[in-house]
Amino acid sequence: MILGHNNHDLGVQPLSKIAIHKTILALSPVNFLVAAPPVLGILGEDYQWVTVKVVSRKPSKDDWVGVFSPAKFNSMPCPPVPDSTGWIQKPYLCQAPIKYKFPSDENPAYVTTGQAMLRFRLINQRSNFSFVLFTGGLKKPRLTAVSNFITFLNPKAPVYPRLALGKSWDEMTVTWTSGYDYRDAIPIVEYESDGGEVRRAPAGTLSFNRNSMCGAPAKTVGWRDPGFIHTSFLKNLWPNLRYTYKLGHFLTDGTYVWSKKFSFRAPPFTGQNSLQRVIIFGDMGKAERDNSNEHSDYQPGSLKTTDRLVEDLANYDMVFHLGNLPYSNGYLSQWDQFTAQVQEISSRVPYMIASGNHERDWPNSGSFYDTPDSGGECGVPAETMYYYPADNKAKVWYKVDYGMFRFCIADSEHDWREGTEQYKFIEHCLASVDRKQQPWLIFAAHRPLGYSSNYWYGMEGSFAEPMGREALQKLWQKYKVDIAFYGHVNSYERVCPIYQNQCVSEEKRHYKGHVKGTIHVVVGGGGCQLSDFTTSPPVWSIYRDRDHGFGKLTAFNHSYLEFEYKKSRDGTVHDYFTIHREYRDVLSCQHDGCEKITYAS
Repeated sequence: MILGHNNHDLGVQPLSKIAIHKTILALSPVNFLVAAPPVLGILGEDYQWVTVKVVSRKPSKDDWVGVFSPAKFNSMPCPPVPDSTGWIQKPYLCQAPIKYKFPSDENPAYVTTGQAMLRFRLINQRSNFSFVLFTGGLKKPRLTAVSNFITFLNPKAPVYPRLALGKSWDEMTVTWTSGYDYRDAIPIVEYESDGGEVRRAPAGTLSFNRNSMCGAPAKTVGWRDPGFIHTSFLKNLWPNLRYTYKLGHFLTDGTYVWSKKFSFRAPPFTGQNSLQRVIIFGDMGKAERDNSNEHSDYQPGSLKTTDRLVEDLANYDMVFHLGNLPYSNGYLSQWDQFTAQVQEISSRVPYMIASGNHERDWPNSGSFYDTPDSGGECGVPAETMYYYPADNKAKVWYKVDYGMFRFCIADSEHDWREGTEQYKFIEHCLASVDRKQQPWLIFAAHRPLGYSSNYWYGMEGSFAEPMGREALQKLWQKYKVDIAFYGHVNSYERVCPIYQNQCVSEEKRHYKGHVKGTIHVVVGGGGCQLSDFTTSPPVWSIYRDRDHGFGKLTAFNHSYLEFEYKKSRDGTVHDYFTIHREYRDVLSCQHDGCEKITYAS
């Protein structure tokens, strides 16, 4: 059994604070809620603001309003639970809300007047909504009033496209969510290049059910039907051309349902010498723009990072999110919230993911770390909601070729040690790249498998994930990996070019010539509550920043690479370095960078 710590993933999923299974029905004829407008998305919008009028005869500061979807809830799926006397009975409620607010937070006069107006931002989540007034706080909720039901005009509509690179350089994949099963409608993508012919590509359909979950809350109060996930493969794309596309479903009655139009630029040919820019970060999470439960609390920097990336969309070509995506922790409604939050990004550029502890880890589920961090999801939602070019979707390790880059993405939540299936993949990924055409070799994983001066790693004495670099550093050195990126530690840190705990260069920013060691970078400050560093930084730690931010790689050509660390609050550059080298520098043998014994010798 492999144990792991979660001390640098601070904060508690807000929905888990609600003891929803302890709800007592206490309807009051003088309490009521009215939600408007009754029909959302009339113009095809996938989100809309809703106003809820709250009236209570006995208002309290502990009153809260929960948003429920589906709107009609009952105790049918609830497992029986014993009460304080040992009597086993079904709870009245076993479905967590998708978000909540305290009326007194936005309307301080509520505790005296008993009236409040609340605004919620709702996204299309394949079902209708209701608003419920509770007294007694989050731990002893008493249900006193339920609003009218409201719904999107077409709750099944295709929404939240997620682009990803395919297994070949001329392929782009599109994944989206809808309420249409393959038996109800045929999913398709219609796309065209500027001035080109209109083409259509079929899509496959996947989903999962409550029994796919490994434990609570994902299997109990956090469960919500994920709808249907569709993926289409757009093949034989012309390099660098811009394509316009839309998501569609051909219904059994002969009509079509279409999304709005989106666009992307096709990938460059492998090895192409052109400007190529990649965003990389981990641990962003999600937040609510209507100031409901999570805002500026659970994932305080999430919206800042999202907004900076949306503002800068024209200046990068791809995103790597290195694990810990929404931090749903078993509350599945949050996956819809997250895909909606990043839609403006993921609909325009490939959004590639890695597996994190909050996606995968669960006791006795085959994860390397035997922790409950996924809230019972054990990887199922992440592995279904997002496409990545892995041979086995349950094993989130894969390679990505993008122009002059080769990315080897590891899965830190599965065993990577020497002799394992993943170790063999990592070595093959690193060994099989043609460095003359793809000079920039990047390794990435969620947990720091290399170097980190995070406080908890310092306490353990490992200054990285225990057993991390023990197995992998000889591969990084042998195959001359330029940079290794990690998340998990919710801050930023840059390490010198290093091999076996020793800096192999005294230079701090502008690296030239032979590849003597790998530069390790932690970019885990995407939005989660921030992590602390050890008070005595190791000599190899060049730059540290306890703030929210993200990294940007820019390959100008085959000889010149730049990395920038940007703050999420304003997008300014706070750290950077450059690498300038020629092909002969990669071929050179440095510090165990070549085989010690060959057949010739």
